Amino acid sequence: MIISNAVVCDVNGEYKSDIRIEDGIITELGSDLEGSEITDAKGAYFLPLLVDTNVRLHDSTLNSKNIKAISKEAYLGGVGHVVLNADSNPAIDNEVVLEFAQNGLHNLEGAKIDLMLNSLKEDSTLSNIAILLKRGAVAPYMSTIAKNDVAIKIAEYAQMYKVTLFCKAEDNSLIKSGVMLDGDVSSKLGLAGIPDLSEVLHVSRMIEIARHFNIKILFKSIASPRSISLITKAKEDGVDVRCEVSIHHLTNSDEACEGFNTTAKLDPPLASASDVKLLRAALKNKEIDVLTTLHQPSSPLNKEVAFYDADYGCEALCDAMPLYYTKLVKTGLLTMSELVKLTSQNPAKSIGLDAGEIKVGTPANAFLFATEVIREVENEQSLYNGEKLSGEVINIF
Repeated sequence: MIISNAVVCDVNGEYKSDIRIEDGIITELGSDLEGSEITDAKGAYFLPLLVDTNVRLHDSTLNSKNIKAISKEAYLGGVGHVVLNADSNPAIDNEVVLEFAQNGLHNLEGAKIDLMLNSLKEDSTLSNIAILLKRGAVAPYMSTIAKNDVAIKIAEYAQMYKVTLFCKAEDNSLIKSGVMLDGDVSSKLGLAGIPDLSEVLHVSRMIEIARHFNIKILFKSIASPRSISLITKAKEDGVDVRCEVSIHHLTNSDEACEGFNTTAKLDPPLASASDVKLLRAALKNKEIDVLTTLHQPSSPLNKEVAFYDADYGCEALCDAMPLYYTKLVKTGLLTMSELVKLTSQNPAKSIGLDAGEIKVGTPANAFLFATEVIREVENEQSLYNGEKLSGEVINIF
């Protein structure tokens, strides 16, 4: 197969080229390639498939049906590799649940799915991390509700097996009482708030654990600019910590919750308008390492209720690439090549894989993205329902 008239874009830049793919492998890049099967890209981008390491299943319910649905949905947005969150129902914190989940990974018709393990059981004791890693989980996940002695043991396992620790920074005593960011909007709506200190305190704590044990930590779905400042300073000191931020926290503030809009009830909660500006500045300054759709679909039964009772999360996976392109590239915050680094290369690195480059001799793992297509989002479970997005995934290789 030959793809002609494409704009090849990876972490190294972009250029016009034809691409020859044989048995799923890129065998030639160049001009005026000839062959019997030619697809005219008509100037569309040829991009590495995206990787998203922060995705939940429908209603967080772990079963084969939901896994297969997520796999198909991911392809629609240009996402070719998904790592499911471990705090599902049931949680992936023992061998039986892991095997059950792995049985659902066969015969997928879309994106590749990997599983992380939950380092904490429901009673906050330690799961059998060593066994779960040996049996195929790609990374351990922990919430900082873990006490210090347990967090240290988890860090020792991450050190022993040389894996990235996926860490959600949150304070158990603060998140229990609130449903959105503590601030002017929560006061106006009469809703209990969660202070951003809930995250910042534990980012600081886990940085010191990473420093002491010389381990890699990817902080999941960071929402506070202060947390990013702490992570950036730690990087400068040589600590191997990285920062993930969702597209929602870069494009929406807590004002989206007005009118008791439950699609804006996210975990972590959306930041204030002033902090969103700081988050966008951090992205521009290359202080953010990984982007995610923070996809967390819920049944209308669990979202079309009072704000306090509604489930957290919104849907975004099937609109991933159009969202990133419209909100971040067209607005000038990122170049397309920088976007590839944040949505393909860096998240892949966190699970020990190489991605983000288009080169001869490697699997294609790529898609065509036509930027001139404009489409209106029609999804009541999306924060962007009714908005027009630019770009469409037109083919996957």
